[in-house]
Amino acid sequence: MRLFMTFLLVVYTSIAAANEVEKLPKLQLKPLTQKEKSIIIYKGTERPFSGKYYNFDQNGTYYCKQCGAKLFDSTDKFHSGCGWPSFDDAIEGAVKKVKDADGRRVEILCARCGAHLGHVFEGEGFTEKNRRYCVNSISLDFQKATQSTIKKVYFAGGCFWGVEYYLEKQKGVLSVVSGYMGGEKPNPSYRDVSRGDSGYLEIVEVTYDSTQVDYETLARLFFEIHDPTQKDGQGPDIGKQYRSAIFVSNKKERKIVQKLINLLELKGYDVATTIRDKKEFYEAEKYHQDYYDRKGKKPYCHGYVKRF
Repeated sequence: MRLFMTFLLVVYTSIAAANEVEKLPKLQLKPLTQKEKSIIIYKGTERPFSGKYYNFDQNGTYYCKQCGAKLFDSTDKFHSGCGWPSFDDAIEGAVKKVKDADGRRVEILCARCGAHLGHVFEGEGFTEKNRRYCVNSISLDFQKATQSTIKKVYFAGGCFWGVEYYLEKQKGVLSVVSGYMGGEKPNPSYRDVSRGDSGYLEIVEVTYDSTQVDYETLARLFFEIHDPTQKDGQGPDIGKQYRSAIFVSNKKERKIVQKLINLLELKGYDVATTIRDKKEFYEAEKYHQDYYDRKGKKPYCHGYVKRF
């Protein structure tokens, strides 16, 4: 009897879902194949390890197959080994969570059109966010990030290990590389820079997808993960190579940074951060890259402080 009642509940839920889709005449819904309907409308599940986006690592954005709404960013995708694409976050407001028909799991739906995506699980410990959106590939479309949307920004805020650690956790950031900028001698080494008289600063090159995060958001975060008022270094790291600076690529970036500095000064901060024109970037030695993640440690001279 219990099995029969569960069957009726699933059937009722599927019919209700189909009826809800029919009530969305203003949305431009894509026509679905029978196989797609079985997952997206009638809440089925594709076979594990069979979906096209399971072993898939390109940079870009995942969209709802039915209505085209943005759902997930590739920077939140990770390999869980479960057999379906896994994300530890969704684009804000894009995914709706409801109690599954079985009463145990939590179903995830496209918040815009109600398309069935999969389920979400908490507390598994795969990532720091401790969350896994388990999604059917068939419910998704993917758009690759193009070169026109991929941009770079350059920040110097003390030891590059700590700046790198915080910035690479920002959604939309594709990579953060530690390096050197500001001096004249080509191909400087860490030994050259660490003397403090080379003109070079320890810096990070941030590559980001401008469709996911904008320049101002990154610049604001930079001002909040280090002390922009310290003039001679950062924390216990003292020296000209540890000074705070933003290297800008154009007038628009310079204007944004100056606006943020003005806002901080209005709040009472004596900002030491300088704005400089971008120069040649030199990647630091391999042992400097992803230092804290490789060592399993946290930064000792950087931390997040809300300033805006």
